[in-house]
Amino acid sequence: MIIGVGTDLVDCRRLEKVVNQNGQRFLDRIFTVQEQKRCNERFQKIQSFGKIYAAKEATLKAIGNVSGIHWKEIEISHLPNGKPVVNLSGQALLNFNELLGENQSGKVDISLTDEPPYAQAFVIITATSTKP
Repeated sequence: MIIGVGTDLVDCRRLEKVVNQNGQRFLDRIFTVQEQKRCNERFQKIQSFGKIYAAKEATLKAIGNVSGIHWKEIEISHLPNGKPVVNLSGQALLNFNELLGENQSGKVDISLTDEPPYAQAFVIITATSTKP
C-alpha cells in the first residue's frame, strides 16, 4: 500500500549559485561525506548534487512530517548496479516509522533523472504487512 509520495525538480543553475556563494559550508550542511565524494568524482558535479538534493526534498515530501529532520539524515547511495537507494537515520527514520501501522514494514523507492539544467527525483513509500 502506498503511504507517501514525493517529487522534486531542481534547477541546477540555481543550486550552482548557492554553492558558489556559500561553498563548503552549504555542502557540509546538506550532503553527507559519501554523497560529496561521489558527486565530486563526477564529470558534471552540479548535476549530481542536484539529483541528490532533489532526492532529499522528494523524500521529505513523501514522509510528510519533516519536524526535526536534518538534511544528512537522508542519504542517497547506489547499489552496485547503479540503482539509487534512500538511507534514513535519526529523526528522518523515526518520522518514517511513524507512517507505518502495527505489523507493517516500510520501503522507500526512488527514481532520479536529469536533463541539464534540471534534476528530478520521485519517491514512493510503501507499507506491507509483516503478519502472515
